[in-house]
Amino acid sequence: MNCKSKWIIASVFLLSNLMVEPAFADGSMRCGTHIISSGERRGPDKYEVLKKCGEPTNRSGSTWTYEQSGGATRVVVFDHSGKVSRIN
Repeated sequence: MNCKSKWIIASVFLLSNLMVEPAFADGSMRCGTHIISSGERRGPDKYEVLKKCGEPTNRSGSTWTYEQSGGATRVVVFDHSGKVSRIN
């Protein structure tokens, strides 16, 4: 494989990652190597979120706040059954 082909493959890879990342911006969040998503039929519950993401920065009833690296803040809202209903 020549240098030009390697450069093209690397560029495609980087661009595809830039296109995928916004999917996490709405309704999902990354916790280490795990991805927590909202609105799934069998989505994660409070126990699973604690196990994968650790203790939140703040808990206010069914709303948990996580401070993530780079200064990002993610808010996880649970429904009446304890499942993730929304991630902002």
